[in-house]
Amino acid sequence: MHDRYFVETPITSDHVSLSGPEAHHLINVMRARLGARVVLFDGSGAEFLAQVETIGRNHVELGILSREEVDRELPFLLTLGVALPKGERQKWLVEKAVELGVARLAPLKTQWGVAQPVQQALERLRRTVIEASKQCGRNRLMEICEPREWSDFVAETRGEPFRLLAHPNASRQKNELLRSDEPIKSVLLAVGPEGGFTDKEVALAVKAGWCTVDLGQRILRVETAAILLVAMVMQHCFEHWADEN
Repeated sequence: MHDRYFVETPITSDHVSLSGPEAHHLINVMRARLGARVVLFDGSGAEFLAQVETIGRNHVELGILSREEVDRELPFLLTLGVALPKGERQKWLVEKAVELGVARLAPLKTQWGVAQPVQQALERLRRTVIEASKQCGRNRLMEICEPREWSDFVAETRGEPFRLLAHPNASRQKNELLRSDEPIKSVLLAVGPEGGFTDKEVALAVKAGWCTVDLGQRILRVETAAILLVAMVMQHCFEHWADEN
């Protein structure tokens, strides 16, 4: 198994120049030598076997040996809207969302939100996406969207068929909410802040067609609720496809 490195620009030629944090890791942490082989990916869905040809002080030149399409994505588009928790818990949430295959993460601005997403924090989280993708083998990067007001997010997603909102005492179960005779192509999930969504925020979503899901009797942290809901949906979809086959 070769180490994986992310290239920010599309790989379109037989040679690639690696710089920035990726070059630093290859040069100073992995102590790369001429001829060493690594795997590169550029977010396009492919991965490239490459060989180190030149090592500079702050950059590495590599020759592309082969290109292979390797799809490790979920068979449906999974979007997670979430009121971000504080501090390092944000990084943990992003890391696990990448590992589970979430395609898009939308930071939500809600009335009881405790961590208002700022641009500097979002850039750090996008770096976490890269690191997590290198580790878990994804060749497409999870998108971290620009922050959205809850009302705007609800309005923008009105046409989506499957929209689930984590909310205590929901009357219907997740299996009922995702029942479909057609293949599930897209699912939207929403998780509120520590204090939950306000009654007004829930009412707005329900009126727009969102369905509420109860995650159990215990009070969960934001990141726990988000990952639990993602895992529940994945399990249901995989069981649905298994029954069809």
